[in-house]
Amino acid sequence: MIDILSVDNMRKSDAATIAAGLAGAELMMRAARGVFEAVPWKAPVAIVCGSGNNAGDGYALGLCLNEAGIDCTIVCIYDRYSRDGKYYYDKCVDSGVKIIHLQNPEKDSEKFRDKMIDLTRYSTVVDCLLGTGFKGDVKADLADVVESINSSGAYIVSVDINSGLNGDTGMSSCCVHSDLTVSVGSYKPGHFLNMAKDVIKEKVNADIGIIPQDQPYKLIEEGDVTDALGIRKNYSNKGTYGYIALVGGSTRYSGAIRLAYLANAAMRSGAGVVKVALPGDLVHDVASHILESTIFPLSTANRVMSTNGTDGSDIAQMCDAKAFDSEIAYNPVEIDELISNVKTVAFGMGIGTGDGAAGILKHLLTKYTGNLIVDADGLTLLSRIDLNGQEPKPRSIILTPHIKEFSRLTGMEMSEILEDPIGIAREYAAGTGSVVLLKGPSTIVTDGKEVYITDKGCPGMATAGSGDVLSGILAAVTSYIIGNNDTKTKNDACFATAVAAYINGAAGEAAEDKFGSISMVASDTIEAIPYIMSKIIESDN
Repeated sequence: MIDILSVDNMRKSDAATIAAGLAGAELMMRAARGVFEAVPWKAPVAIVCGSGNNAGDGYALGLCLNEAGIDCTIVCIYDRYSRDGKYYYDKCVDSGVKIIHLQNPEKDSEKFRDKMIDLTRYSTVVDCLLGTGFKGDVKADLADVVESINSSGAYIVSVDINSGLNGDTGMSSCCVHSDLTVSVGSYKPGHFLNMAKDVIKEKVNADIGIIPQDQPYKLIEEGDVTDALGIRKNYSNKGTYGYIALVGGSTRYSGAIRLAYLANAAMRSGAGVVKVALPGDLVHDVASHILESTIFPLSTANRVMSTNGTDGSDIAQMCDAKAFDSEIAYNPVEIDELISNVKTVAFGMGIGTGDGAAGILKHLLTKYTGNLIVDADGLTLLSRIDLNGQEPKPRSIILTPHIKEFSRLTGMEMSEILEDPIGIAREYAAGTGSVVLLKGPSTIVTDGKEVYITDKGCPGMATAGSGDVLSGILAAVTSYIIGNNDTKTKNDACFATAVAAYINGAAGEAAEDKFGSISMVASDTIEAIPYIMSKIIESDN
C-alpha cells in the first residue's frame, strides 16, 4: 500500500519534520531534486512560479536545471516570496538563471506586452503556481496564466499538484492539465479523486523523508490484492469459498440480464455457490443466463402498473400480463431459508422500493449475521431507516453508493459532499457502523477509521450495469476473504471491500483496452475478470 496524506496531515508532517531539525530550505531542495530526477527534460524549460513555497520549489528546481546545463527560464508571476523561496530566488539571481518578472517587466531584459505569457517557445513548462493548500476558485489573473500553460503545446509538469486542483477533493473550476505531476512527500487525495484523472496523465511521488503525523489513507496496490486472495488449496470445496445470496429484481426495474451480471460476476470472482433470489415471475427469464448459479424463487406481489397518473385498477381487465409489475413479497420463512447457510448477502439491485423489499431489508438487518451488502434500490430503502443508535445483526454492513445515492443517505447536497468526500464518508461510516464504498473515478472505502482508495477504473465503466458487476464481485470477495486466516494480510470488511473495488476497476480497465471507452458495456468487465484474477494470483509466483 502507498500512503496518501490529506492536505492537513501533510502540513502537520512537514512542520514536524522542520521542528525536528531539518531546515525548510533543505526540504525544498529535496523536493526540487525529486522533481528533477522524475522528469524527462527537454529544453528549453520554463518554470512558472507563483508566490508561496510551491514557487520556492520552482526556484530550487531552476538551480538544479542550471547546474545540469539545461536551458531554463523562471517566470515570476508575482514579486512575493516565502522565506525559503526567497533564499532560492536569490541563489538563482546569483547563479545567472534567466528570470522574467510578469508584474514588473521593467526588471527584465525581455518585455511582456499586456502582461501576457508566451510559453509556446518552450519544450517543457513547469507549473509551480499554487500548492496543495489551494482551495476555491482560481483568480482571474492566474486563470489567464493557467490557460497560457495549458495552450503552450509543451510537455507540462506540475510540481506537487496541478495548480487550481483541490488537494483533498480533486475538484476544480480551472486548473493546469499536466502530462506529469510529481507529488512531493506523499500523494494527496486530490491526485486521485473526482476530476484528477482527467487533468493528470501520469503521476509519480518524490519521497523527501517526511514522516506522517496522523494516520495516512492507503492506496491499494496489486500486491495487496494478491496477498488478500491467497492461493487456493487442493484440499478445499465450494463451501470453503462461500455461499452467497444475491437478492434483487422486479419486472419494472430489472430484467434477467441485470441479475445475470450479478451472478456471473460473483462466480468469476471466486464464489463457491451463488444463489439468485428473485421474484418467481422472473425465474424463466433469468435461468438461461446463469447456468452455474442456483435460482431461489421468492414470493411475488403483483400490482397493476399505473397509467396516466391513475393506479390502473379501472383498466385492469384491458391489460395483458405484461401490464402487471412483479415485485418481491416479504415472506420471513423464505428469507430465513435463503440466508441460513450463506456468508454474504447482496441486496437491492433492481428490487424496487415497495413494501416487500423494505420488509426483506429490515429482516436482514435484524436477523442475518453474515456480511450484508446494500446497493441500488436497497440504498434508497436504507435512507428511510435510521441506523444511528441501532445494533444491526450482520457481521458487516457494506454500502455501495454513488454520489447521488450517498446524498440521499446522508441528507446532504451532492455539492456539499464533493467538498469533503472522505471526511463525510468516514463520519457516516462511523456513525452507522458500516463500511462505505463511495463510487467515483477513484473509489473511497472507509469504516470510519481506515480509509482506502483504489484508483482503478475507467470512463468505459460509466454504463448501465457496472454497479451490478461491482456488487457481484464484492459479494464473492467478501465471502472468502473475511474471516479467512490463510490470507497474508488483514481480512476485515473494510479491506476486503477495497480489494473488490480494485478487482472491479482493473477488470474494467482491461475491458476498455479491448473495446474502447465508448463501445464497452458492463458484461465486458465480467469477461475480463478471469484475466485480472489470473494476473493478480500469478504476480505472487
